[in-house]
Parts: sequence; C-alpha cells; structure tokens
Amino acid sequence: MNDEQEKLEQELQDKGLSAPRLNPQAISDTILAEQFYVFPGTVMTVCCLTLQNGFNVVGTSAPASPENFDAEIGKTIARNNAVEQIWQLEGYLLKERLSAKLYGKI
Repeated sequence: MNDEQEKLEQELQDKGLSAPRLNPQAISDTILAEQFYVFPGTVMTVCCLTLQNGFNVVGTSAPASPENFDAEIGKTIARNNAVEQIWQLEGYLLKERLSAKLYGKI
C-alpha cells in the first residue's frame, strides 16, 4: 500500500465509513502470479496477472518516445494498469454479492 492509499484508508476509517468495500490489500490478495514480457525490438511492456481463481488480466505500457524506455518503469506502469482492471472486476463482484444479499438471491 502506498502513502496515498494509506492516507485514504485512514480518512475512510476516521469518517466511520465501514460498509463493505474494496481495499488495496484485498486487491493484492487476489493476485497469484505475475509475468512480464517486452516484445523484441519494441518498447511495449505487457504484464499478465494471474488471479487466485485462474483468471488473467493484462496491463500494458509503452513510452511515446523510445528514448524514454526503461524496462523497470515499463513493468511498474504495466502492472499498475493490470491492477486497475482487478479493481473494476472485484468492484463488480462485490456489488453483485451485495445486490444478491439485499434481494435474497443467496
């Protein structure tokens, strides 16, 4: 969890906002494995995250100027982009579960 996430988490707790929600740790816990690939002769970095249930999400990065390519920065950006997809998927799943509970579908 980075400083910004910690600050937001503390603010939510300070305001007593404790309804079911996602948090960075819950998102991190869904990740089983990660793989990175840079296509030969390019600056395109791909990150494939395998989730606990076997589903895969992919994030990419590529600088506009090849001179700015840095493999480690590319990995970080590609991974962050993949993680953003997990937030969306897990957000949908949480909402579906809350809806099912609310309407007695469980």
